[in-house]
Amino acid sequence: MLKYPCLVLDHDDTVVQSEATVNFPYFRQTLQSFRPGAEITLPRYVDGCYRLGFADMCRQWYGFTEQELVKEYLGWKDYIRTHIPAPFPGIGAVIRRQKATGGLICVVSHSCEENITRDYRTHFGILPDAIYGWDLPEEQRKPSPWALEQIMGRWGLAPEQLLVVDDMKPALVMARAAGVPIAFAGWSRTDFPEIAGEMTRLCDFSFSAPEALEAFLFGSDA
Repeated sequence: MLKYPCLVLDHDDTVVQSEATVNFPYFRQTLQSFRPGAEITLPRYVDGCYRLGFADMCRQWYGFTEQELVKEYLGWKDYIRTHIPAPFPGIGAVIRRQKATGGLICVVSHSCEENITRDYRTHFGILPDAIYGWDLPEEQRKPSPWALEQIMGRWGLAPEQLLVVDDMKPALVMARAAGVPIAFAGWSRTDFPEIAGEMTRLCDFSFSAPEALEAFLFGSDA
């Protein structure tokens, strides 16, 4: 019997290593185009996404208009079509084992369905059972609990039958609002000890590597 019939996985920097190799380089490029002379470092970018969420970081720090946010998103979609991030070592085993034992894989992410689908097909040879991404209206994205409510309603699951696995604070807000347990994907935040410490303290579970998550989910023989 599965410990959690449904795993709710984030995508960027929980499943794939996209922050430093794809998303941040593209944002720096966009920032130079939209706000010439403005600079941002990777630590500041990570902190902004963690504490504010990407869209509000753009609005509050750089005064992005709604039209600029749309333009940034469309440009990012073009960029990621030719920039495919690698998965974290070991996460594929978690995904495949959850599916092989009859469990659900749902993705709740600030990535879009197109690249999530591509990454799962390319790296794992399977597709998630459901994807709730940036394509949704903003009020339905993380940190809103809307996606978790949809998952529970669609499959008739109780909150304790889901486990959110994520590296960022918006997911914590989402999970708490829906009464769903959350595990911190600590393997993606080894270079950011302040975030790692806060998420470890606030989340229900914390794992330093995908292999530790696998053992927790499926037993010590994982």
